[in-house]
Amino acid sequence: MFKKWLTLELSIVLLAFGSTVLTSCQEKLTENKKELVAVKETPEPTVAKKVLSQEFKDYWYAGNAEITSYDLEQARYGEMRTGKAVKIFVTEPFLKDKQVKADGNNADNIPILKLNATKNYLTGIYPYAIMTSSFYPVHDNAHAIKVAFSSQEWCGQVYAQLNNRAQFEISSHSYFETEADEDIRLDKTNLEDEVWNRIRIDPSALPAGRIEMIPSLEFIRLTHKPLRAYEATTTTSTTDGLSKYEINYPELERILTITFTEAFPHTIETWSDTYKSGNGANAQTLTSKATKIARLKTPYWTQNGNKDLYLRDSLGF
Repeated sequence: MFKKWLTLELSIVLLAFGSTVLTSCQEKLTENKKELVAVKETPEPTVAKKVLSQEFKDYWYAGNAEITSYDLEQARYGEMRTGKAVKIFVTEPFLKDKQVKADGNNADNIPILKLNATKNYLTGIYPYAIMTSSFYPVHDNAHAIKVAFSSQEWCGQVYAQLNNRAQFEISSHSYFETEADEDIRLDKTNLEDEVWNRIRIDPSALPAGRIEMIPSLEFIRLTHKPLRAYEATTTTSTTDGLSKYEINYPELERILTITFTEAFPHTIETWSDTYKSGNGANAQTLTSKATKIARLKTPYWTQNGNKDLYLRDSLGF
């Protein structure tokens, strides 16, 4: 009798255990399914590769980078600061999966137009050094493959990187507690950080009208706004050979205007950025501006000797 009772009890326990395991596995499977759904690839709409003109090839594949220096008036902490900005455009091969510059010729390399944009200015006793890099396909058939931003000043460092994969995958790090380490996933949409590259390739294809756009990583990190897409209205106008592309973010009370040459190679001549700067009683709407100083086309990566320092004079440094 005891054996029968023990056998019965064991059977019930095993059955219950089996049911629990099965339920747990199902719950885990469901969770995994949810995770898979969350990162399920939502490919960008298929856009045909634009054929590169001979003019484009002659300018961008001559073995040089285009370097432009600017006088900078930058709003920070509710005051205007003076400094310098530089934009360096250059073409290079990019690895699709690793999303870094390719060391060699590979069949699946993506030709990109890279922009390294720097800003340097002082806020009182301490300096700011800012750099944004954006990597955009020259065939203008997809969003930027990658965007990286960093800011260094005496309070600490801020870094953010966006990778274009199944979704936009953003990794952000900051010395601020509320922004310390973040991993964000966003649906693909227009990026402000890719606009500069797109102007250089084909400004007629810039997003127009009422759109959604993710503001620059620089603006988001330095103003501590949520990183997401915002509604924006864009317009383009042309006068006397110069075109202006304006992005108006009503929610952010911000207007970015980029002025470039109407004719190829659509060089960036000036830009302005109007928004509220500072906190509390110091907060006021200010306009940051940059005006071209000089422009060079040169293979700067080979010019790293002391004998090459004179080239900085050519850029107004």
